[in-house]
Amino acid sequence: MEENPSAVMAAAFTRSLERVKAKTATVGVIGLGYVGFPLALLFGEAGFSVVGFDIDEAKVARLNQGESYIRHIDDSRLKALQSRGRISAYADFSKVEQCEALVICVPTPLNAHMEPDLSYIEATCRAIAPYLRPHTLVSLESSTWPGTTDEVVKPILEALTSFRVGEDLYLCYSPEREDPGNGTFTTRNIPKLVGASDEKSLQLGMALYSLAVETAVPLHCTRVAEAAKLFENIFRSVNIALVNELKVILDAMGIDVWEVIQAASTKPFGFMPFWPGPGLGGHCIPIDPFYMTWKAKEFGMHTRFIELAGEINRSMPKWVVSKIQDCLNDHEKPLKGSRVLVLGLSYKPDVDDMRESPSLELIHLLEKKGAVVAYHDPHIPVIGVTREYGDLAGRTSQPLSASYDCFVVCTRHSAFLAAEILSHGVPVVDTRHLLPKHPLVSRA
Repeated sequence: MEENPSAVMAAAFTRSLERVKAKTATVGVIGLGYVGFPLALLFGEAGFSVVGFDIDEAKVARLNQGESYIRHIDDSRLKALQSRGRISAYADFSKVEQCEALVICVPTPLNAHMEPDLSYIEATCRAIAPYLRPHTLVSLESSTWPGTTDEVVKPILEALTSFRVGEDLYLCYSPEREDPGNGTFTTRNIPKLVGASDEKSLQLGMALYSLAVETAVPLHCTRVAEAAKLFENIFRSVNIALVNELKVILDAMGIDVWEVIQAASTKPFGFMPFWPGPGLGGHCIPIDPFYMTWKAKEFGMHTRFIELAGEINRSMPKWVVSKIQDCLNDHEKPLKGSRVLVLGLSYKPDVDDMRESPSLELIHLLEKKGAVVAYHDPHIPVIGVTREYGDLAGRTSQPLSASYDCFVVCTRHSAFLAAEILSHGVPVVDTRHLLPKHPLVSRA
């Protein structure tokens, strides 16, 4: 008597679910950067065996040597897992065949035309397809436009394998919400959204994530999860653009925007403070909104708020350059030939993350105008290779000294002490409200 194919599939799914719940399934994490590396550690600490994958062989080697390459992640977490044989890393994707769950955490940048670049996702799907085991769960975490999981990932995987999603392959989308350096909200306690292509995929995805994070939130489809991630960052982008625009207006009026925000923040309802700066940084806020803009065009929609916010935020480095010029003029110096020290390369305090940092664009703009620019950042001793600013690679952090004509505070690192900065007698353009009112300090 032949077995019922549906019963066979159901039994195989049940076994996969039981292995996840028993933590005997091996979890693969593809992309070991600021999202994938802490997630791999989290799954390992939850009791799973973890295999990490990255095309950067140097990164793989460092991980296998027990060395964290992300400053705010201590080596001890990695070494503790290695001592128990729970984590290893490879650049060889054939090791995917060891895994019963795969989590994809690869970059999703914008191209030169501000359009989504899904090449990393697509290349990853093609790389893993030959090695997928039947009844494997694939979860995408990369920020992307609504529909990517079902319209891009699913067709590639089904075309390159004999599997069908919902039958012998399971697919979900669970957006990353990593906040590097945040001591309060970590990968473990930030609620995890889980959307899936079908009910079995959702069950398996929820079972996996629920064992690693404190709260997993089920959603009825992948598109809701994808859209939620974009909405979170569109919300921030639009509000930051509002306060950046207000900063420029109030500066013309001689009003300190920081005092205005602090005053408005005394209202106990109906107001949420956002803070201005030299531009947007990090992988999410400068990029994610344009994924929604691009997708909206498919439906004949024009995202006016999103595009205007992007225009305002991307203009901030140019406005800071104008404030540096004003500062130097006040001290009878031209911008061309002046020595400028940028304080802070990372996009947020106390981390070594330079992704989309406005400081890099600021250095680029200042040098185009003839300034001699250096940087000081205790978290980034050497500038690594970046997609847009390759000419800056290899530059090293320089100490504060009186030999500069202007300091520019771009990141509010806790190591940056007001008294030390002002002790050199150098005029300062402060974009982060780090310094008190002082004759040497101008706001930007």
